[in-house]
Amino acid sequence: MIRSALTAVLLACAAPAFAGHASSAQWTLTDIEETPATTRDAVRLPPGTPDQANLNRFGFYSDLTYNPRDGYWYALSDRGPGGGVIDYATRVQRLRIPFDRRNGRIGQPVVEKTILFTAGRGETFNGLNPLLLNGDASKLGMSFDPEGFAIGRNGHFYVADEYGPSVYEFAPNGRFLRAFATPDNLLPRNATGALDYVGDRKSVVSGRQDNRGFEGLSFNASGDKLYAVMQDPLTQEGASNDGRRGRNVRIVEFDARSGRSQAQYVYQLEPIAALNAIDPSSDDDFSATNQGRSIGLSAIHALSDREFLVLERDNRGLGVEVTAAPLHKRVYRISLRGASNVAQRSLAGSNDLPADVRPVAKAPELDILAALRGAGARDIPEKLEGLAIGPRLRNGKHLVLIGSDNDYSVTQTGAGEQFEVCVNRGSGERAQVPLDGDCPSGMNRIPGTLIAFAVDFRR
Repeated sequence: MIRSALTAVLLACAAPAFAGHASSAQWTLTDIEETPATTRDAVRLPPGTPDQANLNRFGFYSDLTYNPRDGYWYALSDRGPGGGVIDYATRVQRLRIPFDRRNGRIGQPVVEKTILFTAGRGETFNGLNPLLLNGDASKLGMSFDPEGFAIGRNGHFYVADEYGPSVYEFAPNGRFLRAFATPDNLLPRNATGALDYVGDRKSVVSGRQDNRGFEGLSFNASGDKLYAVMQDPLTQEGASNDGRRGRNVRIVEFDARSGRSQAQYVYQLEPIAALNAIDPSSDDDFSATNQGRSIGLSAIHALSDREFLVLERDNRGLGVEVTAAPLHKRVYRISLRGASNVAQRSLAGSNDLPADVRPVAKAPELDILAALRGAGARDIPEKLEGLAIGPRLRNGKHLVLIGSDNDYSVTQTGAGEQFEVCVNRGSGERAQVPLDGDCPSGMNRIPGTLIAFAVDFRR
């Protein structure tokens, strides 16, 4: 745990978030907990089977949810350490995370149970991409890249998938129950109009960008609607009809009972010009095509029926690829009140919205980078993807956790060969070793990270 310099870190929001709110929440950083990348989950392997990354490595926080009904945290792994090219049974982890009710400090998470996503008869949803799993890029089948997680009042699991993008409902034992109806404009299609769940920007001309589908999922406070956030703009939307240059990300509203979408709203990413101006001395600025590709949404969490927290971040920091110093990792408070329903609207051609389209209201809530650097943290995780409001502390504040996805500390070649990523955190030196091999002396795999805050939402 990182204890030094934490007690004095207190972050207040900027101006009032929305009309009717006198002030925004105050966030106090209480702890940073790193967990070794080789941590195992609770999958039971046959006797004599050695630990293997693709069988029982934890995988950390593609999303994170607290369930007040059972007191457990649920951590979602994504499609596995293979990046979609290695067979992997997708899963969610039920965790116990020790915490101090007086001050919000946390301990090492403990995996209590690993739940595989199944379709009955022992068949598991698989992290392999649709082409490799089904032999057909137009068939989604059992291919699954789970990125967003929510728990309904019925105890069922609701999971947002990036491949589709899709929203699935599962029983608490991981058994598939149903798929929600994905709006047609989000589905990836090639120039002939055929579905293509695997193609990149060279072949997909409309719908979600490759590896940029649903990234976060949350019920509203009443529990009758689900909100799924795309990670980035659609392929055909934004400046020059290029999603990579776009700012306008869609938030999709689903009716939880029928499973049908009811609306789509526009969330506007921060402009890269503003991000590049954060450090004028740096020559490692974001290019125009980074706008809707290297900046994106990672999580959403309801505060009420119409207000939510969202996590917006860049793709920089400590990760499996060598990346520049991060500039942008922030939590925003958004409101859907008065936002336009754009389900039937195209946002192609420009980053400026039509005059009659109003995006969701957005206000800064927390600068995560400032909090971490103020606490003396040296390494900032690249992929902060989990955001969960937890139990109330004795002082009336809530424990809020933000978690990182460390990609299992595994990278792979285009041919699917996997390597462990080893890093010397002091010197920055890196090495790649065969999967499940030992790191060189002085190096370790990239850990998973939980960042804990005590947050007063009563202000």
